[in-house]
Amino acid sequence: MTQIINSLAEVSADYDVLFCDLWGCLHNGVAAYPAAVAALQAFRAQGGKVVLLTNAPRPWKYVEAQLDRMEVPKDAWDVIVSSGDAAQDAMFAGAVGRKVWAIAMPKDEGFFADVPPEWHDAPAIERVPLDEAEGIVCTGLFDDATETPEDYRSRLMLAKERGMKLLCANPDVIVDLGETRLYCAGALAEFYEDLGGTSLYFGKPHPPIYDLARRKLGLGDDARILAVGDGIATDIPGAAGEGIDALFVSGGLAFDQFGADVESPDQAKLNEWLAMRNENPRYSIGRLR
Repeated sequence: MTQIINSLAEVSADYDVLFCDLWGCLHNGVAAYPAAVAALQAFRAQGGKVVLLTNAPRPWKYVEAQLDRMEVPKDAWDVIVSSGDAAQDAMFAGAVGRKVWAIAMPKDEGFFADVPPEWHDAPAIERVPLDEAEGIVCTGLFDDATETPEDYRSRLMLAKERGMKLLCANPDVIVDLGETRLYCAGALAEFYEDLGGTSLYFGKPHPPIYDLARRKLGLGDDARILAVGDGIATDIPGAAGEGIDALFVSGGLAFDQFGADVESPDQAKLNEWLAMRNENPRYSIGRLR
């Protein structure tokens, strides 16, 4: 049974490193949560390291720019590791071919245009129409404000018939932008699999992003890591797969499932909800603080 805590400080002394999710934990896509920022600052002040581990489909420097716009202070984190970083590495390695049909919004241009130094000498990735492509790279829907995966059925059916693989740069299925719920790249990747296609994932809960985070901090096998996140299909099973403890933020995506007080989840409702999903994070908290 998960243990509900009131603040990170109750358990922080037991850990050297936090793998902390962003959307739903540190911010809501519009503004940062001051209490969450303070919790990360306090963890670092006592000697801990904070990795901001996000399924954002962009290289880390674009995530940093977003945090700067939200005025998240630099002393709240050590490094940023994104699904975009891990997926970009796979794309330039040719995981789905070198001619790709890109499903992406303009804000994700950096995923394609900013070639990491280690891939400068590799053959270029060319974005082409679907009927000329060897594979698909998806960072998000073309218009996540109006579209759903169903809008892509005919094109994805054609891709499946041609045996094309889909590289998913963000395994998240949904995200809340303020009060608005939007579909992410993970929703299209799952839909493609439902149609019989093959999708490749590099963000949470899959190993590549955790491996990259460990390398960036130079972590050994003995590092005491706590994963913090609100994604019951990403953050929590990802932590379990890595053999590390998890702190589930119940006031994120599932904020309306555990009683009227988002800050104080009902233990019985939380236990039942987690059991239905076969997940058992070591700790839970209403909002990160």
